[in-house]
Order: sequence, then C-alpha cells, then structure tokens
Amino acid sequence: MGPTTDSVSAVPAVPAPAAVAGPQAPPVAQSPPPSDPALLTVVPVRHYARWAAAVAVAVLVAQFAHGLATNPVWEWGVFRDYVLSETIVEAVWVTLQLTAYATVLGFLLGTVLAFMRLSHSPVLQTVAWTYIWIFRSIPMIVQLVFWFNLSALYERLGVGIPFGPVFWSVDSNSLIGTIGAAIIGLTLHQAAYAAEIVRGGVIAVDHGQLEAAAALGIPRLRQIRRIVLPQAMRAILPTAGNEIVGLLKGTSVVYVMAIGELFYQVQVIYGRNGRVIPLLLVATVWYVVLTSVLSVGQYYVERHFARGGRRTPPPTPLQRARRTLRDLRTAAARRDRPVIPPKPLGGNR
Repeated sequence: MGPTTDSVSAVPAVPAPAAVAGPQAPPVAQSPPPSDPALLTVVPVRHYARWAAAVAVAVLVAQFAHGLATNPVWEWGVFRDYVLSETIVEAVWVTLQLTAYATVLGFLLGTVLAFMRLSHSPVLQTVAWTYIWIFRSIPMIVQLVFWFNLSALYERLGVGIPFGPVFWSVDSNSLIGTIGAAIIGLTLHQAAYAAEIVRGGVIAVDHGQLEAAAALGIPRLRQIRRIVLPQAMRAILPTAGNEIVGLLKGTSVVYVMAIGELFYQVQVIYGRNGRVIPLLLVATVWYVVLTSVLSVGQYYVERHFARGGRRTPPPTPLQRARRTLRDLRTAAARRDRPVIPPKPLGGNR
C-alpha cells in the first residue's frame, strides 16, 4: 500500500447577502450639548397644588386672627385685667407645684417598677405588672376622688407589727390633706405610665454592653447608672417630655377636690362675674406658656443626652438664627462690593 494523504474537504463560503438597494434617509445631524451651563434653559418646577394649599391656609389664619381682633365676645379688656392678677398667678404656682411633685415622685417610683418588671423574680414581675395594669385602667379623676375620701375607708393610719398591735397611729385627715391626696393620686397615676416609658428605654440598650461590663467586673448598680441609663435617656426623653406636658394639663382634674389650681380659680372667677370666654382664654394662654417652656427645656435636655449618639450635636434655634443673620450680612457685603473687571489675557496693546 502506498502512502495515504489526509484530504480536507473544502466547504464553499456562503456569500454575504447583498445590501438591499433602495433610497436611504440622510443621517440626522445631532448638535452636541452645550458645554457652558449658562447656555442651558432652566425651567423651574411649578407646584400649583402647593401654592393653592398655602393660599388657603393663609386665608384661614387671617380670618382667625381677624376674628380674635374684632369679635367683641373675647373681651380683651377683661383678659388683660385677669391674666396677671394675683389670684391667677397664685393658681399657676399651685399648678406648677403639683406638676413638679408628681413628676419627680412618679418617675422615681416608675423607675423602680420598671426594673421590677425587668427582674428575674416572678414575684417582683407580678407585683409591678399588676400595679401598672390597675393604675392605667382606672381614670385619674376616680383615683383622685378615692384618695380624697381615704378617711372614709381608713379613719386612722398607724405603724406596728403586721396582723398585730399598732404602736403609733394618726388620724387620716390630719395626715393626708387635700394637697397631699392630690399629690398621691397624681404620683401613683403617673408612676404607672413612667414605668413603661423607662422600661422601653432600658430594653432599647444593646444587651451586649451589659455583658461586656459584667465581664470587666463592673458592679450591677454602676452598670445601670453609668451605662444603661445614659443611653436609655435618648429613648426615654421624648416620651417622658410628652407625658410631663400631659401631666401639667392633667392637673386641671383636681378641681373636683376644690384645690386652688389654675382651672379651678378660673371657674370660681367666671362663676362670679359671668365672663366665661375671657377667663377661659386666660387659662388657655397660661397653659400654652407653661407647655412651651417645658418643650424648650425638653429640647435642651435631649440635646445634652444626644452627645453620646452623635459627635456634633445639632445647632440650637439661637445658633441657627445667628448663622442666618451672618449669612445675610455676608450676602449684603458681597452685593455692595464693587466689581473689578478682569484684565485681558493679551496685555495692553
């Protein structure tokens, strides 16, 4: 046999399809976008619905202000006579005292109840949960009337051996007066809500930090005081501030106990002279002023405790006003500065 050679079969190439002959549209010349931003046409967005809503709100506000100024029923002369009168100012002081006592004592008791609910003892958990359940279920006015009539239930209160002899006792009316009954009722009612506020702030703190502190040998009370509470305050303060404002307005309920707070004195005055509207306006203005002061204090306290969450605290409204005034002065100085034309690049010819 002779030598064999491998033959490769050639596949004929398929010719490319010819271009279809026919008329073609000339290419559209596209102009490049202008490189100078000043040549661009800027069309501002028009918010017609927003403008209509702003106009409607402005008209309503103007009508309300016009009614305040022109309606004779408001009796602004009577309002000026009573808004800073001695009786009203003393009533405002009583309102502030009730708010301060109930806030401090209520949040102290509420903090204890919150940690009782967070404890591992089923007895403490059950007692704290039952307290919160009962005092959040009963209206405040019912609690105040109950404590006001405590002497009908217990004529004397004493100290002694449980289920045994009493060593010392005192009459209930002499021990708990009208103001004392109001403070007790407001405090116990506030403590139930404060307990849930504090508990919510505590459980918002990462549990791993407590484990790390325990691994370092830090005592339990120091962990709570230096690690848990400073971080929990950021979650506690907004709700606590809202609760304190509600308590300030809620002190008006003690009028059923004939305590001379703001709303009770206003009722007494307009019961004598019949000027209901201007006297209610006096109470309204005072409540607005007091809640505004509390809101400002809440803002600065929240800003103080926000330092642990952000490196630079947000500017205060006063700092924002100063910055705005400084920017306006800078812009005015730039407008007044003379414009010096630039020199030509080729020099003088």
